[in-house]
Amino acid sequence: MTEPDATAAVPDDFVDLAVALAAAAAPVVMRYFRGDIDIDIKADLSPVTAADWEAEETMRGLIEAAFPDHGIIGEEHGTIRAAAEFVWVLDPIDGTQSFVTGKPLFGTLIGLVKNGVPVIGVIDMPALKERWIGVHGRQTTFNGKPVWARACERLGQAWLYATSPQMFPEGDFQAFENLRKHSRRAIYGADCYAYGLLANGTVDLVAESTMQPYDYVALVPVVAGAGGVITDWRGKELTVRSDGRVLAAGDKHIHKAALKALKI
Repeated sequence: MTEPDATAAVPDDFVDLAVALAAAAAPVVMRYFRGDIDIDIKADLSPVTAADWEAEETMRGLIEAAFPDHGIIGEEHGTIRAAAEFVWVLDPIDGTQSFVTGKPLFGTLIGLVKNGVPVIGVIDMPALKERWIGVHGRQTTFNGKPVWARACERLGQAWLYATSPQMFPEGDFQAFENLRKHSRRAIYGADCYAYGLLANGTVDLVAESTMQPYDYVALVPVVAGAGGVITDWRGKELTVRSDGRVLAAGDKHIHKAALKALKI
């Protein structure tokens, strides 16, 4: 897979659809939030609810109507046309554990890849009414205003986020622990929100593991469009085929230092 041509503009109608998907999913999700809702447990032991299924179904219907030749990868309803040039990658509720326990730090993730490489990303936080939009070649926006990640001079000054220390398998946990010990402080429990905060310039690093494409694809254009760096733990670009290890940083210098600390 190769990176998209930096001179090739992402069509506005693709961006408009990404925003429309977020707008359509939000009321579905919020209709269930803090309500009496059944929780099922999937094969990977993660929770899922009717809100996840219905929100993804709503988004998929809009994609099929607008671009029936595009592929879709969804957390709840599977994959169709995976070999298409453009494939939408959907996570209707990133942070379902937060959702089912009434914590508003869950989001809807909407990504679009071109030949496997992320070109559009939306992080939508329906309970907070906050939204980041990242598009390849454009400045990331937060609620319609441009945002920039910040520089950080030393790893010891870096605020580090991860969803949970339990998300790391044994080998990855030791690598993360080394990064944590060299950072200022590790904070847990923000899910996709942490990447938005990094794009806003209030967080320096996010390191996570065992991620699926629907967990990270949307994050890539958001972080990159804010001037940050987001790769796997070896410093390679993230595609739909990456290994699920994600490292995001506010700038290339702190990213390089974090890669050295992870040293896998």
